[in-house]
Amino acid sequence: MPKSMGRAARCALGVLSCLGLSVVLPSATATPAAPTAQESAVGIPFTQRYRAVQHGGIVRTANAAVTSRFAQGPSSRARLTLPPGSRVTYARLYWGGNLRVGEQKPPKDSGRALVAAPGGAYRELLADTRVGHRTADGSDAYQASADVTHLVRESRSGLWTVTQLNSAGGHTEAGVWGGWSLVVAYENSREPLRHLSLWDGFEALGPTRRSASVRLGGLRIPAYGAGRVGVVGYDGDRGALGDALSVEAGGGRRVWLGDSANPAVDLMNSTIADLGRTAVGREPAQVNTPGYDSDVFDLEPALTRGGDHLDFLFHAAGPGYFAGVLFVQADTRPR
Repeated sequence: MPKSMGRAARCALGVLSCLGLSVVLPSATATPAAPTAQESAVGIPFTQRYRAVQHGGIVRTANAAVTSRFAQGPSSRARLTLPPGSRVTYARLYWGGNLRVGEQKPPKDSGRALVAAPGGAYRELLADTRVGHRTADGSDAYQASADVTHLVRESRSGLWTVTQLNSAGGHTEAGVWGGWSLVVAYENSREPLRHLSLWDGFEALGPTRRSASVRLGGLRIPAYGAGRVGVVGYDGDRGALGDALSVEAGGGRRVWLGDSANPAVDLMNSTIADLGRTAVGREPAQVNTPGYDSDVFDLEPALTRGGDHLDFLFHAAGPGYFAGVLFVQADTRPR
């Protein structure tokens, strides 16, 4: 369950900062603990869902499906904003939640959701790929997704509504959590030529498996280039230190990502944020999104030397979290 950072957590920051790892921490106050190899059963490994090199970028909109630590919320809405003159080349909706809290929801309903485009009626959406399903740390977690390229291409910008996600209500230590993210790649001749990549999986990270990696190869990223990375995670506990994401570009130094909304030592902290600011245009618009994370970070601190690859590493300490989505845009030419 999401928690505020208490005295014990603040004291832990001092311990972590003494580890002396050779990393760079943008907008962060401490260094996450070093990843350790653990043996455990793995979930659905991350694989590449979409890739392109084109003038354009990736945008996403997202919201939580619960309004408190104990209860599901009503329909949730969030505004998708595409730059004028853009053409949608790929779009995918991801949703997930906890099936076991005070009640147990059947997994068979996890691959279904209702979605309404801006100004449109609800449509039933069925997952078109394997639904990730994992039990860990008292939770019964899942992530589902579906290709919605045609729907987003028709409807474009505006308020998108998603409801009837399979998520249990009640009160247990595992907590009530769930949410959705709409990730959209677009083409726009007014924007830089960029590498665009979308990956997804469903990895349970925690006491038995501390890390999972994603490698993007075959890139051509200039030194001091611009870029962004987005992530979606589930069951992240605010104040549980050690949940982190790092990136190494072209053989350079490993950089632990973080910003004012997501400390590098507590990245999965129940937020929906863009570049350090809480994402706007959401209904409900809660800042603490219980157990659901959908965040976008600046990649520029990791791109000082450029390179032909990006190596991302999800890391967990303490109870951990479920990693579901990673998407990247990176300029192919210097600014």
